[in-house]
Amino acid sequence: MTTVLLVLFTTVLVNNVVLSQFLGLCPFLGVSRYLKTASGMGIAVIFVITVSSALSSLVYNYVLEALELTYLSTIVFILIIAALVQFIEMFLKKFSHTLYEALGVYLPLITTNCAVLGVALTNVQNNYGVLMSTLTGFGTACGFAVAIIIMAAIRESIDLTKVPKSFRGMPLTLLISGLMAMAFFGFSGINL
Repeated sequence: MTTVLLVLFTTVLVNNVVLSQFLGLCPFLGVSRYLKTASGMGIAVIFVITVSSALSSLVYNYVLEALELTYLSTIVFILIIAALVQFIEMFLKKFSHTLYEALGVYLPLITTNCAVLGVALTNVQNNYGVLMSTLTGFGTACGFAVAIIIMAAIRESIDLTKVPKSFRGMPLTLLISGLMAMAFFGFSGINL
């Protein structure tokens, strides 16, 4: 149980995929304008990264290694991720059309989100089993969701204030991102 909590703590807060590894910045900056769309993206990314981590680990450990085809891992992982994103896209289009419209182009871009592929590749490079890969994927995805939801809450609050013209839009968003990264860096000093 201690290992599970330690992995979750480090993947969500200490090694946050967005704020310390700088992966997945495109959807982080593009979808974090409103809390509703950020939450929807966070949930979609949690599903995709968690399931793709488990499936990638299974395929790598039991198919690619067995057939000595490990050099195909990146291509196979991209196919797994693309299939999962396509499933999410169809699901949202059918059951939550407003969220589907709000996420727009960023939903299919989950396929090319380097955070999703990065987690799968890191898991196999570290020789994690299926359970550890799934846990690491879930923690990383939760870290992405936490970061994007916090960013959306801050951006919505800032919309209610008067901001100098030169800071409006992306300059202020990048400044907030930097401050968030510094705040999350503080978690690395915690000794467990």
